[in-house]
Amino acid sequence: MSFKTIKSFKLELERQDNSVYARGEVVSGKVILELNRETNVQCMKVLGRGIATVHWLENRSVGMNSVYNDYTSKITYFRKRQHLVRDNGELTLLSAGRHEFPFSFQLPEETLVTSFEGKHGSIRYWVKVKLHRPWSTVKKIKKEFTVIEPIDINTPALLAPQAGTKDKMARVWYRNFGQVSITAKIDRKGYTPGEVIPVFAEFDNATSRSVVPKAYITQTQTFIARGTMKQKRAVVATLSGDLVGARRRETWHGRAIKIPPVGPSILQCRIIKVEYMLRVCVDVPGTSKLSLELPLVMGTIPLHPFGSRTSSVSSQYSVNLEWLRMAIPEQPEPPPDYSSVVTDEEAGLQNSTAPRPEEDFSGILERPLTAFIQEFRFRPPPMYSEVDPNPQPINMRPRCMTC
Repeated sequence: MSFKTIKSFKLELERQDNSVYARGEVVSGKVILELNRETNVQCMKVLGRGIATVHWLENRSVGMNSVYNDYTSKITYFRKRQHLVRDNGELTLLSAGRHEFPFSFQLPEETLVTSFEGKHGSIRYWVKVKLHRPWSTVKKIKKEFTVIEPIDINTPALLAPQAGTKDKMARVWYRNFGQVSITAKIDRKGYTPGEVIPVFAEFDNATSRSVVPKAYITQTQTFIARGTMKQKRAVVATLSGDLVGARRRETWHGRAIKIPPVGPSILQCRIIKVEYMLRVCVDVPGTSKLSLELPLVMGTIPLHPFGSRTSSVSSQYSVNLEWLRMAIPEQPEPPPDYSSVVTDEEAGLQNSTAPRPEEDFSGILERPLTAFIQEFRFRPPPMYSEVDPNPQPINMRPRCMTC
């Protein structure tokens, strides 16, 4: 059969634009075959594949020669096959004109891995059609589609605050210039692209030199093959602070760093991982950088403003009020006025009649008692309640209203 016999051979998915699928969904489409004259077809089949592959080469010198080591690894997540024209030992005669062959297959219900393209590996999903004809080469068409494995950040693990402290002695040769320390905290671990991360941090510069505080969001791609690992790191967002002079201290009260459009975290694949980190650091002239790392997870399902309010409000209090604990003086200070703690807008919200969901204090015993003592010392006055906070004892005789 000559090439001119086939006028067109196309593969169309039902979702033409931004073909994005998730586990358990059905991938459907059609194969369009237009013939200029009637033709014998031996077999035509549709193949669905989802494969993660890792590959790189490393050269090693052996005497005067260079030997290349091939590092390759592969994982197949699903494999589907469907015959549009079955090979039953006889040829199928197709008339001239347009022929459409619909197909569909379901993605596995178990966890898949988000599509990914990296330097040393990829995670790809595609549909391929093969047309077998007598005395002709196999004609193929291939169309890729995207799979996104949902990551919901509205879970206790991803709503948990992340905090840490790190310090080091700044040295140049054998001379000590003093100690530099970082204390940093963010309100949760899970975020989605486009969100802003408020960074709460304190930089204590006890050296005789000025230092520069900074924050970065980094992406680390890890590729694993034959027990060997390759990594590629990139900075996706930066935040620079003001110069901190010698023997001075700088505080970030929620300094904002915005997450750019990046891919979600990939944590479930054995050979490819994509991880994110918030790195809060200090540049000390003449010595190495002091860096504190807080793990991040980039999700696909954003924070629910109402459904997860109990968790988010609890973490917000933990961030904003925990920071007060870092700078609390030895002697207790008198409580502030109500007007200085609660703004007019917040006061209006407290006096509104809309019902407020209860706060979730699960896991309250996991935090130190001192944190709660400091938090409640700065809490605003309680809201009005119809329930008497000091009820009378049961054995007390009630007062007669008619006496």
